[in-house]
Amino acid sequence: MRSYRSLFRTPEFTPFLLSFAAFAAAQTIGGLALGTLVFRATGSPFLSAVSMFGPQLAQLLGGAFLLSGADRLPPRAVLCGLGLAFAAGSAVLALPGLPVGAVFAVVLAQGLVASLGGGVRGGLINDILSKDGYVLGRSLYNMLWGLMQMAGFATGGALLVFLSPRACLLLAAAVYAVSALVTRLGLTARTPRSPGRPSLSASWRTNAVLWSSRSRRLTYLGLWVPNGLIVGGDSLYVSYAPEAAGTLYALGALGMFAGDLAVGRLVPVAVRARLATPLRLLLAVPYLFFALRPGAALSAAAVTVASVGFAASLVLQERLMKLTPDGLAGQALGLHATGMAALQGLGTVLAGALAQLTSPATAITLMASASVTVTLTLAALGRHGERRPAVAGRAEGREPGLRVGQ
Repeated sequence: MRSYRSLFRTPEFTPFLLSFAAFAAAQTIGGLALGTLVFRATGSPFLSAVSMFGPQLAQLLGGAFLLSGADRLPPRAVLCGLGLAFAAGSAVLALPGLPVGAVFAVVLAQGLVASLGGGVRGGLINDILSKDGYVLGRSLYNMLWGLMQMAGFATGGALLVFLSPRACLLLAAAVYAVSALVTRLGLTARTPRSPGRPSLSASWRTNAVLWSSRSRRLTYLGLWVPNGLIVGGDSLYVSYAPEAAGTLYALGALGMFAGDLAVGRLVPVAVRARLATPLRLLLAVPYLFFALRPGAALSAAAVTVASVGFAASLVLQERLMKLTPDGLAGQALGLHATGMAALQGLGTVLAGALAQLTSPATAITLMASASVTVTLTLAALGRHGERRPAVAGRAEGREPGLRVGQ
């Protein structure tokens, strides 16, 4: 597949994207509303950040217990269930007088069930499209996520001027329900990719296999850690610039959209493989500018430019698929999504704590500095691995017949 038009001619791909678009829109509108609600109630940058991005930290637990379900459960049923669970959770969060402790209990529950979403959706892209369509399909998926974040945060920011955060949460609940309906009507019922029932032992065994290769370990760390540190800094927009937070999130999504469009559609394959480190550096370096505590306009420019660097994930996901056997694709992508979400959650907690002790601007700068350091370290480790003499597949932790490429 060489064009986005060919993707839309593929049966089921359009309803798959539409259901995801509705889910992403609800997530952004609801997340901004919840973060605003908690910040108004507590005045705490830490609690506000964790309320918005805390569900991602909870995905670490979900990944340990549930991740084998990405290949062992019917995908349509899983996605319908996710939409309905998030609709119910958002409606509960909109209840007047809900204690902060109860808010975080709901957030934890949402994070646990969300751990299945990344692997199931990634596996469906593989199922719906041909092998040569994965990168193009994934880039369009990422671009749609950026667009829906941009539209969702912009819409959410505008709605919060006229509506209460609780009303916005109810709107998000309705959109989650629409996502479940589109999934049910637009996708066919598929059998699970792998036999057997999902279990803790199956999840751990496959995760151990995926983690056994040095090449995959470095790829996973490159996907998770620099990204998680930057998203942690992003979680402080509400406390850094309360009146402009929606705009900053929307422009960040615009930058992400532009990066995925350029890398997925315009950059030649040979060049794309070399862009992982430069894009991860681009993701972090503009945030160092926050040390000067810029105003809303300059902050928006820095956020837009930096967010182009999120396209590094597309490059690294392509590398991960080359390093992973087909039968493990769903859980491999699920482990990526869960690990990334968990690191984003940890980054949020760390950034919120730093902001509580210093200031939001200082915390954003420190998170960006750490991201640059990790990226350079991983690049050095990768170069060292390339210079190592070839070793037997067993020493590298490969499965029989699995080719470990660049």
